[in-house]
Amino acid sequence: MAHKRIRAFNTKDTYPEQNLDNDLAQAVVARGTMVFVRGQIGQDLDTCASVGVGDPAAQTHQAMRNIKMLLEESGSCLDQICRIVVYLTDIRYREQVYRAMGEYLEGVHPVSTGLVVPALARPEWVVEIEATAVIPD
Repeated sequence: MAHKRIRAFNTKDTYPEQNLDNDLAQAVVARGTMVFVRGQIGQDLDTCASVGVGDPAAQTHQAMRNIKMLLEESGSCLDQICRIVVYLTDIRYREQVYRAMGEYLEGVHPVSTGLVVPALARPEWVVEIEATAVIPD
């Protein structure tokens, strides 16, 4: 069984200001059972517009809405998340990011890794969240 690519794109279209040419996907369904969701940020996936510039909580809400939508398009849902990885550009954002993220993961109990990084792909993005989930039987 081939992996299923969800919302395939090329970086030359997504990041026209950068000299990149990579074929990627927002999510990949592996062997029909696992979903790997690309790091999501404060960006509307349909319009590519940045959301919540200057507001880590608003960016987190958009990232989690994206994850929810991608999981549903993959045949999964937020309840099926097994692992999340959170990237912050400033440790001072941690509390507001984790509070916002927690609204979507109440009762789910995924494993979580949090990292503080110097920057993300665009300077207005201050939080990025990736997820791994299963597709229920």
